[in-house]
Amino acid sequence: MPENYFRRLEKSELLRAGRPLEVDLGCGDGRFLQEMAAHYPERDFLGVERLLGRVRKVCKRLSKLGLENARVLRLESRYTAEWLLPRESVSRLHLLCPDPWPKLRHHRRRLIQKEFLQAVWDLLEPGGEFLFKTDHPEYFAWAEEKVADFGKFERLEWQEGAFFYPKTDFQLLWESQGKALQGLRLRK
Repeated sequence: MPENYFRRLEKSELLRAGRPLEVDLGCGDGRFLQEMAAHYPERDFLGVERLLGRVRKVCKRLSKLGLENARVLRLESRYTAEWLLPRESVSRLHLLCPDPWPKLRHHRRRLIQKEFLQAVWDLLEPGGEFLFKTDHPEYFAWAEEKVADFGKFERLEWQEGAFFYPKTDFQLLWESQGKALQGLRLRK
């Protein structure tokens, strides 16, 4: 837990020397976080989740598995990215299956906005990546447009199986219903 939630953390408070940090915004049940931490023991992982019940379950599971390279922060994703995490400290930031807020009057609540993209840019170290997935075609088109308007990221190819990337429970559920996920892989 940060000592103070009202100031940006220093890199020394979050990073361990020589270890890249990956952040999973909205880590949910922690399945993705857990599998990534187990597969990449040389990297550190931070899951961000606002729901206490989920945070407790994820922490219990990580502890039971002895995954000391993964931690969970109970906080809202947008605040964490825009105000808490240190600049140029994250090697990869994952945003998987966020709420698409499909109603037009709710689009302002979508996480992918200009201010959020600037915060992600600021968090990523040079060459760092932002990975986004959604099953909602209209939200994917929205995200592509916002990223293009932002204009700073380089879009990379992201083919299935290009590198280890476990599926979230949402992804498994939606694929079982015949829905496909679309993804953006962006580099600073």
